[in-house]
Amino acid sequence: MDFSQTLRRHRSSRRLSQLDLATRAGTTQRHLSFLESGRSVPGRGVVVRLAESLDLPLRDRNELLLAAGYAPVYPETPLDAPELAPVRTAIDHILAGHLPYPALVVDRSGNVIAANEALDLVTEGADPRLVGPGTNAYRLALHPDGLAPRILNFAAWARHILQRTTHLGELHEELCGYVPALEPSEQHLGFAVPVHLRSSLGELHLMTTVTTFATAVDVTLAELKLEAFLPADAATADALLRDRGTGSRG
Repeated sequence: MDFSQTLRRHRSSRRLSQLDLATRAGTTQRHLSFLESGRSVPGRGVVVRLAESLDLPLRDRNELLLAAGYAPVYPETPLDAPELAPVRTAIDHILAGHLPYPALVVDRSGNVIAANEALDLVTEGADPRLVGPGTNAYRLALHPDGLAPRILNFAAWARHILQRTTHLGELHEELCGYVPALEPSEQHLGFAVPVHLRSSLGELHLMTTVTTFATAVDVTLAELKLEAFLPADAATADALLRDRGTGSRG
């Protein structure tokens, strides 16, 4: 896809008019119209301003630059590279800081980078091949050998996961295959879906939160997500605190 098509697609997906985007980017609607029709060639600075004004993820900003014929400006450093050692240390500290609540870090595709020991409570009984670094958290969440048999509100939880994975192509199709046809119900709460999980501590009600490295200028770092399972009621909070207090999970 060329620059004009890519720019128009991003603008349309954000429901911005040409005037809105032009104003944000410090240019004119006429100039933006010429860019989207291919009648004008953008300078590198204009492309960067447009990407920032569209609030594009860093990966998409690089792709917009490439479409315009410019080199990407945001690096994509492997997480195991020496220069990201401080990031790996920070991840370990953050995960430990969420104890006694389960937490994990995933990449843009939901692949597990790291997790704290409290996540063992969430994953207990799952096929070991679905658990741990390098596996996929979304697959674990819906796979019949993963969490699915222990999720008491599976329909609502599955809808939540599928809505989050529509951009993942083949993985999304795979996940859909694990889920029966879902009909809207009065229990559908959109993004606010606590998972009701059967566990060795009894039934747990957990809600998830997602945290990102908002100021990252590296693609790899910008796409990491910390997903924490927090208690959705007092009984769950008490159970997690008691479990932590016994030291049974480290």
